[in-house]
Amino acid sequence: MPAVVIVTMVLLLAVSPARGEWVTVSGTAMTTAIEMEYWVEDSAKATAPGEAVLALFDRIDRQLSRYRADSEVSRVNRQAADGPVAVSAGLFRILQKAREVSELSNGAFDISFGSVGYLYDYRKRQKPSDDEIARRLASIDYRDVVLSPDQKTVEFRKSGTRIDLGGIAKGYAVDAGIELLKEWGVRHARLSAGGDMRLLGDKRGKPWIVGIQDPRSESRNVLVMPLADVAISTSGDYQRFFFDEAGERVHHILSPATGKPAKGIQSVTILGNDALTTDGLSTAVFVLGAGRGLTLINRLSGIDAVIVDELRQVHYSSGLMPPAGDS
Repeated sequence: MPAVVIVTMVLLLAVSPARGEWVTVSGTAMTTAIEMEYWVEDSAKATAPGEAVLALFDRIDRQLSRYRADSEVSRVNRQAADGPVAVSAGLFRILQKAREVSELSNGAFDISFGSVGYLYDYRKRQKPSDDEIARRLASIDYRDVVLSPDQKTVEFRKSGTRIDLGGIAKGYAVDAGIELLKEWGVRHARLSAGGDMRLLGDKRGKPWIVGIQDPRSESRNVLVMPLADVAISTSGDYQRFFFDEAGERVHHILSPATGKPAKGIQSVTILGNDALTTDGLSTAVFVLGAGRGLTLINRLSGIDAVIVDELRQVHYSSGLMPPAGDS
Protein backbone atom coordinates (compact mmCIF):
# COMPACT_ATOMS: atom_id res chain seq x y z
CA MET A 1 0.00 0.00 0.00
CA PRO A 2 2.70 2.57 0.81
CA ALA A 3 4.35 1.89 -2.56
CA VAL A 4 1.10 2.60 -4.38
CA VAL A 5 0.68 5.88 -2.52
CA ILE A 6 4.18 6.98 -3.45
CA VAL A 7 3.63 6.16 -7.13
CA THR A 8 0.33 8.03 -7.13
CA MET A 9 1.98 11.12 -5.64
CA VAL A 10 4.73 11.04 -8.25
CA LEU A 11 2.17 10.81 -11.03
CA LEU A 12 0.22 13.73 -9.62
CA LEU A 13 3.37 15.84 -9.46
CA ALA A 14 4.25 14.92 -13.02
CA VAL A 15 0.93 16.05 -14.46
CA SER A 16 0.49 19.17 -12.28
CA PRO A 17 1.12 22.31 -14.34
CA ALA A 18 4.03 24.50 -13.24
CA ARG A 19 2.82 27.72 -11.68
CA GLY A 20 4.40 31.03 -12.59
CA GLU A 21 5.16 33.71 -10.06
CA TRP A 22 6.85 37.05 -9.50
CA VAL A 23 10.21 36.73 -7.79
CA THR A 24 12.08 39.44 -5.89
CA VAL A 25 15.84 39.11 -5.33
CA SER A 26 18.20 41.64 -3.79
CA GLY A 27 21.86 41.88 -2.89
CA THR A 28 24.84 44.21 -2.80
CA ALA A 29 27.60 44.62 -5.37
CA MET A 30 29.66 47.43 -6.88
CA THR A 31 29.15 49.32 -3.58
CA THR A 32 25.41 49.63 -4.23
CA ALA A 33 22.12 47.81 -3.71
CA ILE A 34 21.05 45.41 -6.46
CA GLU A 35 17.33 44.78 -6.75
CA MET A 36 15.33 42.78 -9.26
CA GLU A 37 11.80 41.59 -9.82
CA TYR A 38 10.98 39.11 -12.56
CA TRP A 39 8.35 36.64 -13.68
CA VAL A 40 9.13 32.94 -13.97
CA GLU A 41 6.82 30.43 -15.60
CA ASP A 42 8.07 27.60 -13.39
CA SER A 43 8.11 28.36 -9.67
CA ALA A 44 10.53 25.48 -9.12
CA LYS A 45 13.19 27.62 -10.84
CA ALA A 46 12.23 30.84 -9.11
CA THR A 47 15.46 32.08 -7.52
CA ALA A 48 18.11 30.64 -9.83
CA PRO A 49 18.02 33.49 -12.41
CA GLY A 50 18.35 36.13 -9.69
CA GLU A 51 21.22 34.32 -8.02
CA ALA A 52 22.99 34.08 -11.39
CA VAL A 53 22.61 37.84 -11.91
CA LEU A 54 24.02 38.62 -8.45
CA ALA A 55 27.01 36.36 -9.20
CA LEU A 56 27.48 38.21 -12.50
CA PHE A 57 27.53 41.56 -10.69
CA ASP A 58 30.20 40.23 -8.34
CA ARG A 59 32.36 39.17 -11.29
CA ILE A 60 31.95 42.55 -12.97
CA ASP A 61 32.80 44.30 -9.71
CA ARG A 62 36.01 42.28 -9.41
CA GLN A 63 36.85 43.24 -12.98
CA LEU A 64 36.03 46.96 -12.96
CA SER A 65 36.45 48.23 -9.40
CA ARG A 66 39.12 50.84 -8.85
CA TYR A 67 39.13 49.85 -5.18
CA ARG A 68 40.52 46.37 -5.90
CA ALA A 69 44.23 46.11 -6.63
CA ASP A 70 43.65 42.92 -8.63
CA SER A 71 40.92 44.34 -10.90
CA GLU A 72 41.38 44.83 -14.62
CA VAL A 73 40.88 48.59 -14.24
CA SER A 74 43.60 48.78 -11.57
CA ARG A 75 45.95 46.88 -13.87
CA VAL A 76 45.24 49.36 -16.66
CA ASN A 77 45.90 52.28 -14.31
CA ARG A 78 49.24 50.78 -13.29
CA GLN A 79 50.49 49.81 -16.74
CA ALA A 80 48.84 51.86 -19.51
CA ALA A 81 51.21 54.83 -19.23
CA ASP A 82 54.09 52.46 -20.08
CA GLY A 83 52.49 51.10 -23.25
CA PRO A 84 49.38 49.44 -24.70
CA VAL A 85 47.54 47.10 -22.32
CA ALA A 86 45.33 44.35 -23.72
CA VAL A 87 41.90 44.30 -22.09
CA SER A 88 38.81 42.09 -22.16
CA ALA A 89 36.07 42.62 -24.73
CA GLY A 90 33.72 43.85 -22.01
CA LEU A 91 36.07 46.50 -20.69
CA PHE A 92 36.94 47.62 -24.20
CA ARG A 93 33.25 48.06 -24.99
CA ILE A 94 32.84 50.27 -21.91
CA LEU A 95 35.88 52.32 -22.87
CA GLN A 96 34.52 52.80 -26.39
CA LYS A 97 31.13 53.94 -25.06
CA ALA A 98 32.87 56.27 -22.61
CA ARG A 99 34.81 57.79 -25.49
CA GLU A 100 31.59 58.23 -27.47
CA VAL A 101 29.84 60.04 -24.61
CA SER A 102 32.94 62.18 -24.01
CA GLU A 103 32.92 63.31 -27.63
CA LEU A 104 29.16 63.96 -27.62
CA SER A 105 29.47 66.09 -24.49
CA ASN A 106 32.73 67.85 -25.41
CA GLY A 107 34.45 66.28 -22.42
CA ALA A 108 31.76 66.87 -19.79
CA PHE A 109 31.88 63.10 -19.32
CA ASP A 110 35.46 61.93 -18.88
CA ILE A 111 36.56 58.68 -17.23
CA SER A 112 40.02 60.15 -16.67
CA PHE A 113 38.44 62.31 -13.96
CA GLY A 114 39.82 59.57 -11.75
CA SER A 115 43.15 61.39 -11.96
CA VAL A 116 41.64 63.84 -9.46
CA GLY A 117 38.68 61.79 -8.25
CA TYR A 118 40.99 59.38 -6.41
CA LEU A 119 41.85 62.25 -4.06
CA TYR A 120 38.30 62.33 -2.66
CA ASP A 121 37.22 59.99 0.13
CA TYR A 122 33.48 60.22 0.74
CA ARG A 123 33.46 57.68 3.54
CA LYS A 124 36.06 59.64 5.48
CA ARG A 125 34.51 62.97 4.37
CA GLN A 126 37.79 64.15 2.87
CA LYS A 127 38.37 66.33 -0.17
CA PRO A 128 41.63 67.48 -1.78
CA SER A 129 43.00 71.00 -1.40
CA ASP A 130 42.93 73.43 -4.30
CA ASP A 131 46.68 72.94 -4.73
CA GLU A 132 46.31 69.15 -4.87
CA ILE A 133 43.58 69.48 -7.51
CA ALA A 134 45.65 71.94 -9.55
CA ARG A 135 48.59 69.52 -9.64
CA ARG A 136 46.44 66.73 -11.05
CA LEU A 137 43.98 68.64 -13.23
CA ALA A 138 46.11 68.50 -16.40
CA SER A 139 45.87 64.70 -16.25
CA ILE A 140 42.12 64.84 -16.95
CA ASP A 141 41.62 64.56 -20.70
CA TYR A 142 39.76 61.67 -22.33
CA ARG A 143 41.83 62.19 -25.48
CA ASP A 144 44.86 60.93 -23.56
CA VAL A 145 43.17 57.53 -23.21
CA VAL A 146 44.11 55.90 -26.52
CA LEU A 147 42.09 52.91 -27.72
CA SER A 148 43.10 50.43 -30.41
CA PRO A 149 40.01 48.62 -31.76
CA ASP A 150 42.06 46.12 -33.74
CA GLN A 151 44.24 45.04 -30.83
CA LYS A 152 41.69 45.73 -28.04
CA THR A 153 44.28 47.71 -26.10
CA VAL A 154 44.29 50.91 -24.08
CA GLU A 155 47.23 53.25 -23.55
CA PHE A 156 47.69 56.50 -21.61
CA ARG A 157 49.59 59.39 -23.15
CA LYS A 158 50.38 60.87 -19.71
CA SER A 159 51.85 59.12 -16.69
CA GLY A 160 49.43 60.79 -14.26
CA THR A 161 46.28 59.55 -16.00
CA ARG A 162 43.89 57.36 -14.01
CA ILE A 163 40.51 56.11 -15.18
CA ASP A 164 37.44 55.57 -13.04
CA LEU A 165 34.38 53.82 -14.47
CA GLY A 166 32.05 54.81 -11.63
CA GLY A 167 29.95 56.91 -14.03
CA ILE A 168 29.26 54.08 -16.48
CA ALA A 169 30.12 50.63 -15.07
CA LYS A 170 26.82 49.99 -13.30
CA GLY A 171 24.94 50.67 -16.52
CA TYR A 172 27.07 48.04 -18.23
CA ALA A 173 26.36 45.57 -15.43
CA VAL A 174 22.61 46.19 -15.57
CA ASP A 175 22.58 45.53 -19.32
CA ALA A 176 24.58 42.35 -18.80
CA GLY A 177 22.16 41.27 -16.06
CA ILE A 178 19.16 41.74 -18.33
CA GLU A 179 20.82 39.67 -21.06
CA LEU A 180 21.46 36.91 -18.52
CA LEU A 181 17.81 36.96 -17.40
CA LYS A 182 16.80 36.56 -21.04
CA GLU A 183 19.05 33.49 -21.29
CA TRP A 184 17.09 32.03 -18.36
CA GLY A 185 13.88 32.54 -20.30
CA VAL A 186 12.73 35.62 -18.38
CA ARG A 187 10.66 38.04 -20.46
CA HIS A 188 9.32 40.44 -17.82
CA ALA A 189 11.77 41.99 -15.36
CA ARG A 190 12.96 45.07 -13.52
CA LEU A 191 16.65 45.20 -12.59
CA SER A 192 18.29 48.11 -10.79
CA ALA A 193 21.73 48.90 -9.41
CA GLY A 194 21.70 52.17 -7.52
CA GLY A 195 20.62 54.85 -9.97
CA ASP A 196 20.59 52.56 -13.03
CA MET A 197 17.63 50.44 -14.12
CA ARG A 198 16.48 48.32 -17.04
CA LEU A 199 12.91 47.22 -17.65
CA LEU A 200 12.51 44.05 -19.69
CA GLY A 201 9.10 43.98 -21.33
CA ASP A 202 6.09 45.19 -19.39
CA LYS A 203 4.62 43.94 -16.11
CA ARG A 204 2.60 41.21 -17.82
CA GLY A 205 0.02 43.39 -19.51
CA LYS A 206 0.59 46.49 -17.40
CA PRO A 207 3.35 49.10 -17.51
CA TRP A 208 6.01 49.30 -14.85
CA ILE A 209 5.49 52.38 -12.66
CA VAL A 210 8.78 54.21 -12.12
CA GLY A 211 9.22 57.22 -9.86
CA ILE A 212 11.98 59.81 -10.19
CA GLN A 213 13.03 60.65 -6.65
CA ASP A 214 12.97 64.20 -5.39
CA PRO A 215 16.68 64.83 -4.77
CA ARG A 216 15.86 66.49 -1.46
CA SER A 217 13.35 63.94 -0.17
CA GLU A 218 13.64 60.15 0.09
CA SER A 219 9.86 59.78 0.36
CA ARG A 220 8.71 61.99 -2.52
CA ASN A 221 8.93 61.76 -6.32
CA VAL A 222 9.14 64.66 -8.73
CA LEU A 223 7.57 62.51 -11.45
CA VAL A 224 6.00 59.07 -11.85
CA MET A 225 5.97 57.41 -15.28
CA PRO A 226 4.41 54.25 -16.75
CA LEU A 227 7.20 52.54 -18.71
CA ALA A 228 8.20 49.32 -20.47
CA ASP A 229 11.29 48.03 -22.28
CA VAL A 230 13.53 50.96 -21.41
CA ALA A 231 16.71 51.87 -19.54
CA ILE A 232 16.64 54.61 -16.89
CA SER A 233 19.68 56.17 -15.22
CA THR A 234 19.73 58.89 -12.57
CA SER A 235 22.75 60.88 -11.43
CA GLY A 236 22.23 63.04 -8.35
CA ASP A 237 24.15 65.12 -5.87
CA TYR A 238 22.39 63.22 -3.07
CA GLN A 239 23.75 59.75 -3.84
CA ARG A 240 27.29 60.08 -2.46
CA PHE A 241 28.14 63.27 -0.65
CA PHE A 242 29.16 64.99 2.56
CA PHE A 243 29.16 68.57 3.77
CA ASP A 244 32.54 70.24 4.25
CA GLU A 245 33.48 72.62 7.04
CA ALA A 246 31.96 75.53 5.13
CA GLY A 247 28.64 73.73 4.72
CA GLU A 248 29.17 73.06 1.00
CA ARG A 249 27.81 69.83 -0.46
CA VAL A 250 30.75 67.75 -1.72
CA HIS A 251 29.28 65.12 -4.05
CA HIS A 252 30.82 62.52 -6.33
CA ILE A 253 29.96 63.99 -9.76
CA LEU A 254 33.05 65.99 -10.59
CA SER A 255 33.48 68.49 -13.39
CA PRO A 256 36.48 67.44 -15.51
CA ALA A 257 37.20 71.14 -16.07
CA THR A 258 37.62 71.99 -12.39
CA GLY A 259 38.15 68.70 -10.58
CA LYS A 260 35.42 69.79 -8.15
CA PRO A 261 31.76 68.80 -7.75
CA ALA A 262 29.64 70.08 -10.63
CA LYS A 263 27.13 72.78 -9.73
CA GLY A 264 23.73 73.88 -10.99
CA ILE A 265 21.95 70.52 -10.97
CA GLN A 266 20.44 68.34 -8.25
CA SER A 267 19.54 65.32 -10.40
CA VAL A 268 19.42 64.13 -13.99
CA THR A 269 17.41 61.16 -15.23
CA ILE A 270 18.02 59.78 -18.72
CA LEU A 271 15.79 57.32 -20.57
CA GLY A 272 17.05 55.28 -23.52
CA ASN A 273 17.49 51.82 -24.98
CA ASP A 274 20.42 50.59 -22.90
CA ALA A 275 21.81 51.44 -19.48
CA LEU A 276 25.41 51.69 -20.68
CA THR A 277 24.39 54.74 -22.70
CA THR A 278 21.96 56.26 -20.21
CA ASP A 279 24.45 55.90 -17.35
CA GLY A 280 27.16 57.84 -19.17
CA LEU A 281 24.75 60.48 -20.44
CA SER A 282 23.24 61.15 -17.01
CA THR A 283 26.70 62.09 -15.73
CA ALA A 284 27.46 64.16 -18.82
CA VAL A 285 24.23 66.16 -18.59
CA PHE A 286 24.73 66.73 -14.86
CA VAL A 287 28.09 68.36 -15.61
CA LEU A 288 26.80 70.29 -18.65
CA GLY A 289 23.88 71.84 -16.77
CA ALA A 290 20.22 72.10 -17.75
CA GLY A 291 20.58 74.30 -20.84
CA ARG A 292 23.48 72.64 -22.60
CA GLY A 293 22.40 69.24 -21.33
CA LEU A 294 18.95 69.48 -22.90
CA THR A 295 20.48 70.74 -26.14
CA LEU A 296 22.57 67.57 -26.25
CA ILE A 297 19.69 65.23 -25.40
CA ASN A 298 17.26 66.83 -27.84
CA ARG A 299 19.54 66.04 -30.75
CA LEU A 300 19.92 62.35 -29.81
CA SER A 301 17.39 59.90 -31.22
CA GLY A 302 15.62 57.69 -28.68
CA ILE A 303 16.97 59.54 -25.64
CA ASP A 304 15.00 61.67 -23.16
CA ALA A 305 15.81 63.50 -19.94
CA VAL A 306 14.26 64.88 -16.78
CA ILE A 307 16.42 67.42 -14.94
CA VAL A 308 15.98 69.00 -11.52
CA ASP A 309 18.14 72.11 -11.28
CA GLU A 310 19.54 73.82 -8.17
CA LEU A 311 16.48 76.07 -8.01
CA ARG A 312 14.29 72.92 -7.88
CA GLN A 313 12.80 73.58 -11.30
CA VAL A 314 12.06 70.49 -13.40
CA HIS A 315 13.12 70.47 -17.07
CA TYR A 316 12.03 67.95 -19.71
CA SER A 317 13.55 67.01 -23.04
CA SER A 318 11.43 67.56 -26.14
CA GLY A 319 10.31 63.92 -26.21
CA LEU A 320 8.59 64.17 -22.83
CA MET A 321 5.49 66.15 -22.02
CA PRO A 322 5.35 67.56 -18.48
CA PRO A 323 2.41 66.43 -16.39
CA ALA A 324 -0.74 68.56 -16.49
CA GLY A 325 -0.45 71.50 -14.14
CA ASP A 326 3.34 71.27 -13.85
CA SER A 327 5.19 74.49 -14.44
